[in-house]
Amino acid sequence: MRIKTIKNYKTIILATCVLTLAALSGCATQSNKDPLEGFNRGVYKFNDVADKAVIKPVAIAYKTITPTPIRTGFNNFFSNLGSLTTVLNDLLQLKLANAFTDAGRFVINSTFGIAGFIDVAGKDNIRNHKEDFGQTLGYWGVGNGAYLVLPLLGPSSLRDTTGLVFDTFTTDPITYPRNIGQIRLSNQLRAAQFLDKRTELLTASDLVDEASLDPYAFTRDAYLQKRASLVQDGLVPEELIKDDFEDVDTETAIDPVKADTPAQ
Repeated sequence: MRIKTIKNYKTIILATCVLTLAALSGCATQSNKDPLEGFNRGVYKFNDVADKAVIKPVAIAYKTITPTPIRTGFNNFFSNLGSLTTVLNDLLQLKLANAFTDAGRFVINSTFGIAGFIDVAGKDNIRNHKEDFGQTLGYWGVGNGAYLVLPLLGPSSLRDTTGLVFDTFTTDPITYPRNIGQIRLSNQLRAAQFLDKRTELLTASDLVDEASLDPYAFTRDAYLQKRASLVQDGLVPEELIKDDFEDVDTETAIDPVKADTPAQ
């Protein structure tokens, strides 16, 4: 009875989070994409200090002492676990062909790839899609909402935070051990996944710090553009292009070839 009550309680929390954050996602407009900037910059500063003091040095040490094949294997393992989230969101977006392909990748890598440590499907050139519930909400017309920086997790938005909560409770296998009382195992897997992701971003984070006068604004704009592109399956929305290149002549933006053609 107690277990059933806990599951019902989790379901209520999940439903409340999804509905509340989805409703709030309409609060921000394109002209005011960062209404929480003061709060976000505070969290960004906290994340930056924590990263430079602890997380980044640990990631560098892990990359230094761990052989590349082992790091690649763990990266493949966590990527394979994420296939479950992708398959569900393929179905929610009615991308049935992608769902079939991604389910096939998961089965192949989980069996022949030894629990996903070897990307056998990738060697067979089977495409690896990435979908999450934040993208699904965007696919069905839900806006980003306000930009939001999460402690330790970094860039997000109200819509994508909703997606993260939904995916974590439904299709994230790392959460499953908690349901059978294996909290320590779940925490260890989550920490390993976090370290794997941070190690992947070592080069990117260095470039941001070196190339941008305002790393916060650069990270925010890059994140929002990337997410918008993912929602549209690789296309960059026109309004984002205009925002980034406001000073570019309209004719040049529409037809770059004309801009390079000498005047007659």
